[in-house]
Parts: sequence; structure tokens; C-alpha cells
Amino acid sequence: MERKPVYYGEYLQLDKILNAQLPESEKEGVVANDEMLFIVIHQAYELWFKQILFEVNLVRGIFNQSDIKDSSPDLYQAAHRLKRVGTILQVLIHQLDILETMTPLDFLDFRDLLRPASGFQSIQFKILEAALGLKFKNRYGHEYYVSQLKPEDVKQVKDAENEKSLLELINRWLERMPFFNGEKYWNEKSLSNNAEHPFWKNYLTTYSSSLQPGEKQNLENFEKLFLKDATYPADRNFSTLANRSALFIMLYRDYPLLLQPYQLLNSLLDIDELLAQWRYRHMNMVQRMIGRRIGTGGSTGAEYLKAAADTHYVFKEIADLTSFLSQRGKLPKLSDGLQKALSFE
Repeated sequence: MERKPVYYGEYLQLDKILNAQLPESEKEGVVANDEMLFIVIHQAYELWFKQILFEVNLVRGIFNQSDIKDSSPDLYQAAHRLKRVGTILQVLIHQLDILETMTPLDFLDFRDLLRPASGFQSIQFKILEAALGLKFKNRYGHEYYVSQLKPEDVKQVKDAENEKSLLELINRWLERMPFFNGEKYWNEKSLSNNAEHPFWKNYLTTYSSSLQPGEKQNLENFEKLFLKDATYPADRNFSTLANRSALFIMLYRDYPLLLQPYQLLNSLLDIDELLAQWRYRHMNMVQRMIGRRIGTGGSTGAEYLKAAADTHYVFKEIADLTSFLSQRGKLPKLSDGLQKALSFE
């Protein structure tokens, strides 16, 4: 059977997309020309949220495998897609430049017609935050979180929170790093991945000697994150094993086998940073538009956005690990066997 030719407008379903802008001001017979811009910008955001979720779910699928070969295409694909997410987030930030061409008076022409609708009701964004790893207990403003959502949307969000987040899957992947166990690379028998491992004993000495007098308190944090039993510190998402692996990747990232894992971790930090930039830009825009008035959804407006921006970091624990880096030239020398394994030889 001959395949039907593809037609541009039908392929993109432009009849649905271009007829999906229904300004409330037109329904009420009010002149508010900028409401069209407001709708188009927010529809574009939701389309980009859909694409980001698509990319994040693909990456979660990769890390949900029981085994990931560091030299396989999987790790490259994961890093590539997370980098794409970062690029999309840059677009979301720049879209605010367009929205800010609307003045406060332009917004007031139709703002009251939107109540109680609010960007806080974006189901996709809440699902995205949960998919990345933002837990309910770490959210600011629990009273607003699902209070204004329809029951079916609350269910979507709660279902998303019950799935394995990217943060959890990255933790599990880091725990599986194979280079510390056994005597293959360390010339010691009955070697386990614990506090007595020769690498961490040597590195603690190196790190301690690099600290300034005012930084000595970092040694207590080092012991808490890297030298305890291989379990989760009480207030952390990453386990001790995951912290060790992530720091090792950062320290020896110049080895070919660790380059892709490093880029992946770096992309996670980029995502956190770009989401924070977007939230702060959004907060400043709201401050300019409505000052200290409450949001259309009943939140405290710019005040809520600032508090969320300050607290909704997902991958902060990866960023914290940079406190424990030392200069390349002072790093413990790896065995010839381990250097060879990290060099694809």
C-alpha cells in the first residue's frame, strides 16, 4: 500500500496549534492586545516542558538499566540529551525578554480575567521537577503545591513523585563504579570499598594539606561524606559510595573513560543553574509587573518565587563536592593497571 504523502500543516497539526489561542479579553469584549503574546509565550513554554520531559525520561530509561558500560553509546546519549535540556532552558530564559516587552499596564488590561489560573498550575513543570529529583519535603510552599489543581492533575503529580527520579538513578549508577573493589588495581587482598581503602586514606592526606586555616572544618565534612559506612548520610540524597565515585570522576576527569561521566555530572549542574536563572528572571519580571501584589493563583507573588528559587536546587550535592577538590599535580598517582583501564587500552 502506497504511503500517503506528508503535508507540512497536517504533519504539525497547525489547525489545532494556531487556533488554540482564545483570549479571555475577547470573550469579555475588553481591549487587551497583549493577551495574545501572553498566551503564545506560555503555550511555547509548555511545549518546551514537554520536550524537556521527553529528554529526561529517555535519560532515566538509560540509567534504569541494570548495567551501563562506560564505553557504550548509552553514556554518550545521556550526556548529549542532558546538554540539550540545558540548551532548551537557555531558550526559556530568553523567552522572558519577549514577555517583558509587555508593560505593567498592558498586563493589567487582562490580568484580573485570568484568576485563579496561574503558572503555578503547570502540571508538566511539577512533573519535571519530580522527574529530576525535587522531593516534596524540599519544596517551598507546601500549602500551594497542589491546592489549586484538579484531582486528576494531583494524581499525575503524585504518580510522578513515586517514580524513580533522575537523582536517584544517578546515585545508583555512581554506586556501581567498579574501580575501588578488589585487588586488581590496588595490590591489596580482601579489599572492600570502605573507609580503609588506600585511595581515600591517601587522598585525605593530600586534601588536608591543601586547606587554608579557615577551611579546616571541611575535614569534618569530608569524613561525613566519604569515610563513613557506605550508606546515605542522614540529610543527603547521595550515598557515601556515590559521593566517592562522583569526586573520583571530578578529580581524574582527564582520563578518557571518565570524560563522559564528568560531562554528564556537569550537565546536571548546568540544569540546576539554568533553572535557578529562569526562576530568578521570572521573579524579577513579576516584581516589575505587579510589585508586591499577590499572584493570580493566590500565592505571595515575587516573594514565593524568590523562596522557591533559593531552595529548589536538585543537584546541589554534586556542586558541594567541588569543596573537596585538590590540584591536579598533587593528586595520588593511580596504579599502572588503573590508568590503563581508564584510558580504553
